[in-house]
Amino acid sequence: MSEKIWLGVIYLKDEGGYELVLKSLAHYKKRLTTIGNSPELKDSSAMFASLLQQEAMKTIPKIDEMIKKIQNGLSDAKLLNSLSDDSAFLVKALLCYEADIKKAQDTGHEYFLKLVGNLPLIKDDLEAIKHALNKISQFSV
Repeated sequence: MSEKIWLGVIYLKDEGGYELVLKSLAHYKKRLTTIGNSPELKDSSAMFASLLQQEAMKTIPKIDEMIKKIQNGLSDAKLLNSLSDDSAFLVKALLCYEADIKKAQDTGHEYFLKLVGNLPLIKDDLEAIKHALNKISQFSV
């Protein structure tokens, strides 16, 4: 029986995808730390907002752990390959970054504009995110 090989490790290490993934993880952390200021959260009930903030604080250490694994994995491919178990988390970070870029473009809301930074510069990340999502979800037998 052959084992599946995660092709995401090739994308992260050999294709330089780690830069976008690290950027997405940093964005995800920033989003979670400022979630109380999110216009979406301000429109929700206080109990729901409190629950989301609690969950966000639980997720932040996982983001820090993922960032360290990727940074350390650049010199140790085995460590990068171990991220295949966490590929869903990487996808979540990429999707969060993508959604916030789109919200900044579509709504022009100050919160999202501040969150994503220089909109003209990061618009190119949208295409790169699609590519990354595809690569990170690929496995080979």
